[in-house]
Amino acid sequence: MGGRDSDYAMAFMDDLKSRLANRVQLTSDGHRAYLEAVEGAFGGDVDYAQLVKLYGNAPESMKGRYSPAECIGARKERIEGSPDPAHISTSYAERQNLTMRMQMRRFTRLTNAFSKKFENHMHMVALYTVWYNFVKMHKTLRMTPAMASGVTDKLYSMADIAEMVDATLPKPGTRGSYKKSA
Repeated sequence: MGGRDSDYAMAFMDDLKSRLANRVQLTSDGHRAYLEAVEGAFGGDVDYAQLVKLYGNAPESMKGRYSPAECIGARKERIEGSPDPAHISTSYAERQNLTMRMQMRRFTRLTNAFSKKFENHMHMVALYTVWYNFVKMHKTLRMTPAMASGVTDKLYSMADIAEMVDATLPKPGTRGSYKKSA
């Protein structure tokens, strides 16, 4: 989570690199900030391409709205290494973003669920991510993603998640504890 500037792109790529054990093929959109960020995090140890979407002119009736112009095509650009052209795609990331927006209305502008405070937004995205990976049974997997990847063999409930959150909070009367108001 964060902005679309080069500092956030570098932090994101550094975090991604720290979580990987092997060389990967990476595809990003055409955002320029990723060029330097991928190079800084991976050096030449990545097969990297960009999928650059091409947009037509926005019709006069759409001007001033949130919707972008119509996508009329996409161009695949090899940036580093030897990415397999058949796997240059942003579909998985775009599908995950759509799923998150549809299941968590905090991303939808002009609704009363839209996050107004960034800190609350971060907490909700973290909670959603835990729910999606540890609580939600996925029909195609017939289990949670955490179970499918071997992270756990247990199906968690929201009560389990709430108990884990409570266990990490400071106990009343200790440093860092909070007082409930009357």
